[in-house]
Amino acid sequence: MKLQGIFTPVTTPFNYDGEIYAAKVEYNVTKWNKTALAGYAVCGSTGESVLLTADEKLKLFELVAQYAAPDKLLICGTGAESVRETVRLTNLAAEMGYRAALVTTPHYYKNLLNNSAAQALYFRTVADQTKIPLIVYNIPQTTGVDLPAATMAELSAHPNIAGIKESSGNVAKVMQMVSDAAPDFQVLVGSAPVLAPSLAVGASGAVLAYANAAPYSTIAIWEAHRQREYAAALDWQRRIANAAVLVTTKYGIPGLKYAMDLNGYYGGPVRLPLTPVGPAAKKEIGEAFKDLKG
Repeated sequence: MKLQGIFTPVTTPFNYDGEIYAAKVEYNVTKWNKTALAGYAVCGSTGESVLLTADEKLKLFELVAQYAAPDKLLICGTGAESVRETVRLTNLAAEMGYRAALVTTPHYYKNLLNNSAAQALYFRTVADQTKIPLIVYNIPQTTGVDLPAATMAELSAHPNIAGIKESSGNVAKVMQMVSDAAPDFQVLVGSAPVLAPSLAVGASGAVLAYANAAPYSTIAIWEAHRQREYAAALDWQRRIANAAVLVTTKYGIPGLKYAMDLNGYYGGPVRLPLTPVGPAAKKEIGEAFKDLKG
């Protein structure tokens, strides 16, 4: 399985009663199917997964699998604090056609789990029991746990751990993981502001929240890199720089959903305790995306 190209970690569409809006899942996925996105990651952090029930996650897995084009690789976000629940969700998603599982570092008991030995044990134990390969999900700005490159080099030897989504934005760390990991281990990045530099040092692709709203510009960076047109890749990187920061680190999921609404996708409301962006943020996002269409 090749984890190459741009994947979008799909947002979860809610209606104004707070329920999953199935028709808008179909609408967004059908539009993304027409792009050159490599696939979809469902129920990741961008999908507000920590605010969903287990039943809602399974419903989203089913809906996206139903509407995704056959050429799109499906990744399920199944990370839970316990090995048992992570394995359960992963194997249920595998039965729906998902090809890999995106699994976040467990982090609630930081005093016990914020060390390499505990994290390595968790991922090995999960990988031993799942029907599909794992993609380790390292997002220290959210979890407070940052897996060292040396730990990932160790885990890369496991036959059922296919890669990592490294969302720290640390390009030097990406380069070290590419250098030290097993030859078939694949490093995806999760930070649009450093997409082109990460590809240049060996990342195989990316899972980008920003791509929900403007997939074509990230695909342009990927294609320019693939064709070795590095100046063009950097040019596109500069074009998306401000917009990418606004809908990730500055305004997060509420800002991203607003950008989706602007660009012809369905963003819709966020789930409490998240709250919508205000007028000033909307103006800033609108100006940043005026030349970056969906």
